[in-house]
Amino acid sequence: MMNEDATMLALSAIAHRSRLAIFKALAAAGPRGLSAGEISAQLQIVPSSLSFHLKEMTRAALLSARREGTYIYYSTEESVVVGVIDFLIETCLVEKKRLE
Repeated sequence: MMNEDATMLALSAIAHRSRLAIFKALAAAGPRGLSAGEISAQLQIVPSSLSFHLKEMTRAALLSARREGTYIYYSTEESVVVGVIDFLIETCLVEKKRLE
């Protein structure tokens, strides 16, 4: 299970309209992911803003990046999202039931 700090970092990184749109696009793309240029074109996010958002999401371990030639492809780290959900269920919902 993820620790509280990692969970907070992931939640704060995805709690932005553009970042959520990026995450949705990458999740839909599957394991191959999308290049930064493809994300920019698909979501109409200027490259400088996109770079900032991708960096924040990668720092929070929500995305992974791989280089293929001159392109960088990003894909979702589904295990991190599952870890966030598990953390919330275990520490919020299960704990609440124990108190009832």
